[in-house]
Amino acid sequence: MSVLPQRYLKKLITADLKKKMVFLGGPRQVGKTTLAQTIITKYKDNHPAYLNWDSDVHRKKIKNQQWPKSEKLIVLDELHKLKTWRNFIKGLYDTLKNTHTFLVTGSARLDHFRKGGDSLLGRYYYYRLHPFSLPELGINKNNLNDLFKYGGFPEPLLEKKETTLKRWHMSRLTKLVRYDLRDLETVKDLNKVEVLAEELQSKVGSPLSINALSGDLEVDHKTAKRWIEILDSLYYCFQIPPYGSKKIRAVKKEKKLYLWDWSQVEDLGARFENMLACQLLKYCHFHEDVNGEKMELRYIRDTNKREVDFVILKNKKPLFAVESKLKSSAISPHIFYFKQRTPIEKFYQVFMKGDEKQVQDGVSLISFENFCKIEKMI
Repeated sequence: MSVLPQRYLKKLITADLKKKMVFLGGPRQVGKTTLAQTIITKYKDNHPAYLNWDSDVHRKKIKNQQWPKSEKLIVLDELHKLKTWRNFIKGLYDTLKNTHTFLVTGSARLDHFRKGGDSLLGRYYYYRLHPFSLPELGINKNNLNDLFKYGGFPEPLLEKKETTLKRWHMSRLTKLVRYDLRDLETVKDLNKVEVLAEELQSKVGSPLSINALSGDLEVDHKTAKRWIEILDSLYYCFQIPPYGSKKIRAVKKEKKLYLWDWSQVEDLGARFENMLACQLLKYCHFHEDVNGEKMELRYIRDTNKREVDFVILKNKKPLFAVESKLKSSAISPHIFYFKQRTPIEKFYQVFMKGDEKQVQDGVSLISFENFCKIEKMI
């Protein structure tokens, strides 16, 4: 894999730019800038239609609207660092929409602050760019093994070196906590937030106990909860809530937590579950951003600790449920239990290694590769 493939959102964004502005969000270092630059007509290095707010030279050009008249598409990277960016881009769009269109890119702060008012309502489409997934790379064993080991972020995935991966992990966490977090809000004890982020790597796939974490960190429950929410908004982790049904005594509040970069998870079973969670979240976000569907990723668990790892909901109706197993094994009895007591029609037990076998009664024991094909993962 010497060269990574074209990103899955490129054609969709290009088409939508003919109608409105497009905002492109997602984790730090996921490839937003690279994707945006490839959309510019006849892209080459230092293209004048690409302007980054972090550059002193570009910042002046943005303020003075000094971009090429011949280029219809203008890419504005990190514009959300301008305090009045929403009114600024609104003014640009309203006055120049007949001659120019705008692609605005950013990470946590763009997603956070675009929700702060309705001045941009109806003027843009919003996309969330995810790390590379197996369908995006090409469904085969080699790509699956690379993804499992190096994660889906472009830099470590492209280099495929353990030293690069370890250095990238350290650098990314430092930048998230020391720079991106500071842009969002004031947190005094950044060291403890960094410790929390590292601690969460061992909590993947289990119902998260805020009380236990707050005790370990020696902070109150409210503070620990808020720090996790901040790490969520920084695209470090994400949480999924339980799915309730009238015929099961479902847990109500406990959420499960996963990382955007599953290569940080040491336990191999938990890492595969995390990779599967990221695949399903990408599927949900894609259908929300592209089709306007209300999608939800949840899990099933009752008070007797019976559990199925994931369930996908579309417009509040369950589509299918998924149990994660690193190796092929007998179907979990929990699947059959919940199949009888929920309106979920399709259940999968998805594995990374082993032999595949189809099971009747709406339950399939299936490899990750074939699951991606059947449910048309992105």
